[in-house]
Amino acid sequence: MTRRLVLTNEAARHPFRRSLPPPVVVAARNDDHDLKLFALSFAAFFTCFYSFIF
Repeated sequence: MTRRLVLTNEAARHPFRRSLPPPVVVAARNDDHDLKLFALSFAAFFTCFYSFIF
């Protein structure tokens, strides 16, 4: 049984959704992104708080 080459998203049932390009797969983020954001926020808060006190 031969099958045609399908260039559309078969999961999309509606004609408009079939015409759209397939969804882009998001690459996995680094796990340390949250840790870096926390460290940056902590340092910024500490700097601001320290500058207001002294």
